[in-house]
This record gives sequence, structure tokens and C-alpha cells, in this order.
Amino acid sequence: MRLDRFLANLPTYNRQHVRLLLAQRRVRVDGQATADPLHEVREFSRVEVDDQLLQAGRAARYLMLHKPTGCVSATRDPQHRTVLDLLPRELHEDLHIAGRLDYNTTGLMLLTNDGQWSRRLTQPRTRLEKIYRVRTEAPIGEHYIDKFHEGFYFAFEDLTTLPARLEIIGPHEARLAIVEGRYHQVKRMFGYFQNKVVALHRERMGPIALDPALAPGQFRALTAQEIALI
Repeated sequence: MRLDRFLANLPTYNRQHVRLLLAQRRVRVDGQATADPLHEVREFSRVEVDDQLLQAGRAARYLMLHKPTGCVSATRDPQHRTVLDLLPRELHEDLHIAGRLDYNTTGLMLLTNDGQWSRRLTQPRTRLEKIYRVRTEAPIGEHYIDKFHEGFYFAFEDLTTLPARLEIIGPHEARLAIVEGRYHQVKRMFGYFQNKVVALHRERMGPIALDPALAPGQFRALTAQEIALI
């Protein structure tokens, strides 16, 4: 929300008073005085006028997790272990998943309590590439490459997938870059060739890559540089 609108919504100030406070640089956001009425105020921002605290804010959390097989991409589930069960309980509050993975898919998962950040990461119009390593039951043919770029028609959704980039790295292994996240999309793509996916691992989401030092089930906080990439 714009700073002037945030202040004017409080019962203490009217619009004229807000303009005066800003002109006198009596408003601080995250410790910095500002006269900019368009300065963005987020749920994590600390906002003060003179010595009065108007919003304390809260700590933003950004976590990278190496998801193992056998757990669901959910914050709670009555039957299965969830990815949150891999984290200390004190980190659970308000976390949500930015980009889910299937039950037996492994690899990079990002969790945060910052809704704006996760929307930038996952909203379709950004078209951030997701990179997967795929292992299949049958050999992968060179003719797959053109079909992945052309797209696959999914009758259930009545749509054709956007161009995808397939790199064959072994007889039964490939690296795949897609910009969508349709239901079981990778498995359905290879299913077009009657080729079953036996292992699927996400290596990257946009500019953020899975830390190779993380074993399955381990996590770490994102660095400031990684957060700023999104």
C-alpha cells in the first residue's frame, strides 16, 4: 500500500495532516525518514511517526528446501507427512509453498510468508523457467525435442502447452525447462510417447537453483541476493 494511503487510513490522521507529516520528513519506514507519498508499505514494514510506532511489522522468511520423495506439498495433511513436517515447528507459522511438487517428485521447493514475493515467482505472466531432471523407463529419442518445443495438446484443459526446452543427457535421462505448472505436466508430456517418468527432480525455479549442499529433507534460509532475484 502507498504510504500516504496507509497513513490516511488510520483514525489519527487526515489527508492534510499526512501531507504535512511527509513534507516535514517526520515519517520513518524501516528506520529511514521519507517524504515520498508513494513509498510502499508492506506487512513486514516498520512504520513510525516521530516516536510513535504505527506498525511493528514482522519478520519475512524465505526458505529453500530439498524436498524428498514421500511427502506432500501442503502445510497440513491428515494422512501423509508434509514438507512443513521437515521444518522446526517454530518456523511453521504463516509459511506457504511457492510452487508445489508431486508426492514423489524431489528437489527445489521454496517456502515463504511473503505473499507478494511468491506471486512474482509463480504467476503465469512472469513465465519463469522451471528446470527438471527427468529419468524415464524407455529411451528418450531425439525426435522428442521438436515435439516438446511445439507443445502438447491437453484435452482435459483444452489447451496446448507452451514451448518447452528438452536436453537429452543420457539414454533415459533429460533436462527439461518449462514455464507452466499444469497438473502432472511433465509426466503427461512424456506419456505422449508412451514413456513413463520414473524419477523427477526440480533443479531450479527461475534464477534460484537448489543448493547442492542440501541433502534431501534439509533446508536453509535464502540469501539476500537470492531473495532480490525475484
